[in-house]
Amino acid sequence: MLQHLLTLIWNKKRQHFLLFLELFISFLVLFAVFTMLVFNYDNYRKPRGFEYERVLSITAFQRFSGDAPRDSLTIISAQLKRSLEAVPGVTAVTYVSSNSPYTMSTSSNNITYNNISLQPDEYWADDDFAKTLQLHMLKGRWFNKSDGAAARKPVVINETLAEKFFGTADPIGKILNTGSDKQIVGVVRNLKDKGDYAELRPGIYQRIDSGYQDNFLVKLTAGAAPSTESVIYKTIMHQFPSSNTEIEKLEDKRVVKNRMSLIPVILMLVISGFLVLNVALGIYGVVWYSVNKRRGEIGLRKAVGATSGGITRQIIGEALVLTTLPLLLGIILAVQFPLLNLFDLPVFTYIVAIVMAAVFLYLLVTLCALYPGRQAAKIYPAVALHED
Repeated sequence: MLQHLLTLIWNKKRQHFLLFLELFISFLVLFAVFTMLVFNYDNYRKPRGFEYERVLSITAFQRFSGDAPRDSLTIISAQLKRSLEAVPGVTAVTYVSSNSPYTMSTSSNNITYNNISLQPDEYWADDDFAKTLQLHMLKGRWFNKSDGAAARKPVVINETLAEKFFGTADPIGKILNTGSDKQIVGVVRNLKDKGDYAELRPGIYQRIDSGYQDNFLVKLTAGAAPSTESVIYKTIMHQFPSSNTEIEKLEDKRVVKNRMSLIPVILMLVISGFLVLNVALGIYGVVWYSVNKRRGEIGLRKAVGATSGGITRQIIGEALVLTTLPLLLGIILAVQFPLLNLFDLPVFTYIVAIVMAAVFLYLLVTLCALYPGRQAAKIYPAVALHED
């Protein structure tokens, strides 16, 4: 039966060339779409690594004269932090760099260890960062006041960077070269601070210990009054009347970041949707035309004992065989992505995307061929042979 179907398809290869090309391109587009979907879903299901609920992201930009002593600026920052911690409803305050969670800012630096060089995301935070966001330390500890007198500047790395540099070895106490030697004091679980769908990248955290800081996070208690944000704003403006202050909720910033991450996926879904619709109409038209051209053949098959179910299966089988040929070419091309490690995505992501794209295309073709196949099964032998 399969050999017969292959012979039928091969004999009409010129007539089906454009459909072959459509199916081939459709598989590649579906492969790209499912790769994005699987990649985003795999990122989404990973632990977030921190708590963003009831956390305010605050920027309080204040200009100082260029000759302001650094020690004085450090004291000013400490005073502002103590004032915020004293606000009713505030449970923790931490200074952070401008690339704090869910911001549009990024920062990276070249880091070397044992002749391995990477460019991880680089963050700065103070001693209360881990407490404010409820970070999970996998090894070692977060920064504390004793680190201010350390011979080497302490750093905390995330688990992705630890895995790339050290594998299964313990990284605590190891020295990294970031332009100057830094000593690892802790390993923190990966933070999905770029959004729920973003790839988890290597990251390194350095300690803020001096100077004026204009970015900080404020953690509110569960029973904090709605007026707490207003009190925080007034507290900042009381100390820095001329500062440019902006307060945002991390919940809102997370929603915006996630929507931006999904824009490419939505665009690909729209484009692939139009393509799949055109291919579906093309397959339906080809099968319908084939059935009408072969009414005499189908009537003769029924006259010699073919069942209605057998006719339907034959029509669907021909469509599936027609799909298999361009699908095999598409799979051969798609397999090159994991083999050549293109785009540095996990092999599992590519394999799942290939399987999902193939299954989707087969289901689409089956649905498109089902109605013409049922109509072919209803052909009466006498009527078909009389028309022929």
